[in-house]
Amino acid sequence: MAGLLAVLSALFLLWGLRAPYGFILELRGGKLAALICVGAATGAATVLFQTVAMNRLLTPGIVGFDALFVLMQTLLVAALGGVGLAQVPEALRFVLETGVLMAAAMALFGVLLRRDAADVTRMILTGVILGVLLRGLSEMVQRMLDPAEFSVVQQAVVASFNRVDGGQMAVAGAFLALAMGLALRMAPALDVAGLGRATARGLGLNHDRVVMRALVLIAAMVSVSTALVGPITFLGLLAASLARQICDTHRLAVLIPASALIGAVILVAGQAVFERLLGMQSALAVVVEFFGGLVFLALVLRKVRT
Repeated sequence: MAGLLAVLSALFLLWGLRAPYGFILELRGGKLAALICVGAATGAATVLFQTVAMNRLLTPGIVGFDALFVLMQTLLVAALGGVGLAQVPEALRFVLETGVLMAAAMALFGVLLRRDAADVTRMILTGVILGVLLRGLSEMVQRMLDPAEFSVVQQAVVASFNRVDGGQMAVAGAFLALAMGLALRMAPALDVAGLGRATARGLGLNHDRVVMRALVLIAAMVSVSTALVGPITFLGLLAASLARQICDTHRLAVLIPASALIGAVILVAGQAVFERLLGMQSALAVVVEFFGGLVFLALVLRKVRT
C-alpha cells in the first residue's frame, strides 16, 4: 500500500506537467498533502472508533461531526453574508471550526461517559439524535437565506481539496501525524479493550481510561480533517472495511496504518482521475460517499444474513 501510494503520488504530481513547473508543482504538492493527511486521518480514526464501539458498521461521522460542520457554515453565511465570510482570514476560520468541533466532541464524550466508558452505545445513539437535530436546524436557517448566500453554503459544505491553505496544511499535518503516532502507541492496549470492558478489566487494563484517550484522538483527527476540507462521512468506513479484508487480522498495529494508507490511496487515485480524465465534472466527495454507502449497505445485509 505504501508503494502504491508513492506511485499514485508521483503520477498525481507529474501527469501532464507543463511550465511553469515550480508553480504547478507547488499547487499540486499542497493538494496532495491534503489528500494524504485527510485520507489517513479518516481511515485511522474509523478503525479506532469501530474498536471502541465494538461494531464494524460505524464511522465517527455518525455522531454528528458532519452535521455540526454544515450548521457552522450555514450560521457563518447567515451572520456575515457571502462577502463577509470571504473576508474572514482562512487561518482564523480553520482554528475556529476545529475548536468548535473538538469542543462539541469532548462535551459529548465527557458528559455521557463522565462516570465510566461502559455505555458507548448510549453515546453513539445520542450523537445520532444530535446529528438529526443539527441537520434540521441547518435546513431551517438555509430556507431563510437568499439564493446567492444559499449557493455559498452549498459550496462550503461539500468537501473540496482546492481551497487548502499552505499554512493550515502544515499545522494540520503536524497535528495529525502526532495523533497517528499516539494511536499506534495505544494499539496494544486497544487490542485488549476491543475484547470488551469486562474481559479487559479482568486482564488488568484500565478500560475506561484507554477508551477516553482513544475518543480524544478520534475527535482530534476527525475535527482537523473536517475543518481542513469538509466532511467525507463514509470514506473511513470504506478504508477500514478494505483494510480488514486485505490484512485479515484484528491487530490494530496493522489495521491502523493499513486503513490510513488505503484512505490516502482512495483520495489520491480518485482526485487524479477526476482532475486528469474527467475534467472535474463532479466532486470526489460525492463519489466516495456513494461507494462508501454501498459498502455500508453490503456490511449491514451480510450481518443480517449471518
